[in-house]
Amino acid sequence: MNVHSAGAPPVPIASDARHARRAISLLFLLNGASFCAIMPRYPELVESIGLSNTAFGLAIGIGPVGGLVAGLAAAPLMRRFGSARVAVLAQVIASTTHLAVYVSGSWLWLAGALVLAMAADSITDISMNAHGMRVERRYRRSIMNSYHGWWSLGAVAGGLIGSTFAQLGVPLWVQGVIGLIVFGALAAGSLRFMLPGHDATERTPAAAGPSAGSGAEVPAEIAPSGLRIAGMSLRALGLISALGMVLVFAGSTEDAGNTWGALFMTSTFAATPFFAGMAFVALQGAQTIGRFTGDFVVDRLGDRTTARLGALVGAIGMSLAMLVPHPVTALIGFAAAGWGVATLFPSAFRAADDMPGVPHGVGITVVGWFARLGFFVTPPIVGALGDAFTLRYALWIVPLYMLGILVFSGVLETRRRGLRTA
Repeated sequence: MNVHSAGAPPVPIASDARHARRAISLLFLLNGASFCAIMPRYPELVESIGLSNTAFGLAIGIGPVGGLVAGLAAAPLMRRFGSARVAVLAQVIASTTHLAVYVSGSWLWLAGALVLAMAADSITDISMNAHGMRVERRYRRSIMNSYHGWWSLGAVAGGLIGSTFAQLGVPLWVQGVIGLIVFGALAAGSLRFMLPGHDATERTPAAAGPSAGSGAEVPAEIAPSGLRIAGMSLRALGLISALGMVLVFAGSTEDAGNTWGALFMTSTFAATPFFAGMAFVALQGAQTIGRFTGDFVVDRLGDRTTARLGALVGAIGMSLAMLVPHPVTALIGFAAAGWGVATLFPSAFRAADDMPGVPHGVGITVVGWFARLGFFVTPPIVGALGDAFTLRYALWIVPLYMLGILVFSGVLETRRRGLRTA
């Protein structure tokens, strides 16, 4: 990424870059809204199918298997077709598979639909982040957090849509059809405004950007000697894996609100369908604020300090919610958790994509794969703990996620030296 000194005048942004930023921001928003509209209706699915917390958690946990497998195909697909085409097509496919989730009639059907949905979502996630970083290089300043802010805004909108439809008693299948038509059409229309050309177009020697903090010790050019995996040295693979672990815990924190928020509010406080969905909205709403302000904060504090501050806030907030169970403290806790992990996905994706010695597309694919691993492992654990001890006690696992972020956040970069923030 090109950088400028603090006193340098702003660099004019070409119109194609501005159009592409709007288009990729729209895709992030649609990606967040389309799936997150389902989550406030999880209690209805659980009741209609007759699932226990353990069975439901297992179905949710199996879903990311599709992402773990499909995500490995993202890099070769982007090399062949370009990140823009892959992102848009995968999002249209994802909106189609969401309809299958809405009309699930059995545990097997639900698990299978989630596998397909997560497979499409994984490819969308990796490729739209890759295209977003192309645009960021054109801007020559940090804008990645704003993309993820649009995702969170879409997630909030989806959560409000799902909560409202649940309160009004709109059939699940109707919501699914509306989502397919609206979200699918908007995604398809965004393609014409994205950047043309090869994904490596903006990667010039002058555009070499910052890497993970620990990666600063890695030579700019790693000699192609010794054991290499997927084109990476063992050292680079270790750094990429550490970045991935940050996202394991960040994704697991998001899952606490996404999967269990409405069920927690229903089982613990007998909340109405709309108010139950507010746990998810609180997490995503706070995350939205954290992401739209994240570029400003990260440019001044660095990814590492921002991550550690967020982990402390999230741990304190969720501990309060569990120690003093009340609808208000619960919403505060979910909001604190959402704000705490707000910048981690863009920070980890950027560090992985910019890391020296890592082939184009591979770092971001591996880090994205790790994130899916977190979504795969944690829902069955929380579900089993919820059946054994109630969800109030099961969600004590969230402060443990924050501890994991503190442990692995050292791999994130420190203050981004010389980056223009205008």
